[in-house]
Amino acid sequence: MAFEVSYNLENEQQFWDELDDICSTRCHAHEDELIDNALRSYLNVTTSYKADYLQTDYSIAKCVFRLIEGPLFEAHKEYVRRQMIYCLLQEDDNPTLHMVAAFLLYDSRNSGDDATFEMMHDESCFPRLVELIKSSSVQEDIRLHQMLLELMYESSRIQRLSGEDLGAVDDAFILHLLAVIEGVSDDSDDPYHYPVIRLVLNEQYLVVSTVQHASGHSGVTNRVIKALSTHGNTYKTFGCNLILLLNRESETSLQLLILKALYLMFLNPATAEYFYTNDLHVLIDVILRNLYDLPSDSPAANALRHTYLRVLHPILANSQISKPPHYKRDAIMRAFHSLMSSGTHFAPVDDTTRRLVKRCTDVPWMQPSSADTNGNGQKELARRTLGMTVQGGGESTTSVLEVAAHTEKPGVQTPSRGKQSMR
Repeated sequence: MAFEVSYNLENEQQFWDELDDICSTRCHAHEDELIDNALRSYLNVTTSYKADYLQTDYSIAKCVFRLIEGPLFEAHKEYVRRQMIYCLLQEDDNPTLHMVAAFLLYDSRNSGDDATFEMMHDESCFPRLVELIKSSSVQEDIRLHQMLLELMYESSRIQRLSGEDLGAVDDAFILHLLAVIEGVSDDSDDPYHYPVIRLVLNEQYLVVSTVQHASGHSGVTNRVIKALSTHGNTYKTFGCNLILLLNRESETSLQLLILKALYLMFLNPATAEYFYTNDLHVLIDVILRNLYDLPSDSPAANALRHTYLRVLHPILANSQISKPPHYKRDAIMRAFHSLMSSGTHFAPVDDTTRRLVKRCTDVPWMQPSSADTNGNGQKELARRTLGMTVQGGGESTTSVLEVAAHTEKPGVQTPSRGKQSMR
């Protein structure tokens, strides 16, 4: 989109007035040239004065919503979106890319549907986003880099990625994201942490190869697990933040993404001991707390509880917690006993919970022994918990597929006993 208009605005009020005039341009249908001229003017004035008046995320958003809520966009939504997408595909100027990416992100959030992301998918924007995020010039502009990361995350979690899209996520891209996480500040509230980690957790390239492999079909390599297998000691911050996010996250879809990543990591011998021992202890505490916190009468809570239990098994079996001194064995056993006693006369404990608890308690160091020094009470607790008669219990291909299958729509909050008691 070439620029043809120059501006000489003397103050911020003139900037916003000019922007309002541009966004209020009224064009008839099929007057594409007039629409193009208005969009050129919009990008020209915003990029020319970006350093003066658009120095914060709030001001960028305010600027974008001037266009989204103006008559120009209201009358020609599809055409404007397509032109902005073409601009994303063709432009290399950072200020222009920032405004275009901000428009596409905020428009998608504001529209209430997937029209923008569907159009981006049709125009094969995913490989372009990968290319831009890896670009050294973009990486030097932190705000633009973060905006593109958020746009890539939001668009790819809505639309199914093609084989070409998945192929764009190579080893170098995953290592770049892990390096970004390692290099940002130690402040866990740094807004840079969240979009990068969520992008690493993108379900389609995190899980798809695992599901295909478990199903007996060849598929793309699981780049995330591969990167951590070979460079895990270099990128420890990702693991720390993963546990931190699981502890804080209340959105079910994101909890499931984190749990799927953890499951694959603890299932893989090369990454089973990736986490620092202290962080592993925190993870155990988080899982126990969430198992207690999930209500017993909610289908959504049951699905999430089952996923926690599926993840807990490879942690108990494969991580360094399987070696003495075993962390919180008694507390884990009490949690299992609580789960097995949580049913009612009208709603007994479901068979899946029984099977998954049995799988966890079959881990050798969870078995009661004559060397137990915790007294007859703990032995009786172990006996009652372990005395279930359940078919199966071993790790299998089915388990991989079960973990991968759990999904939830974005925005749905995780059910909680605490939240229910406050109603």
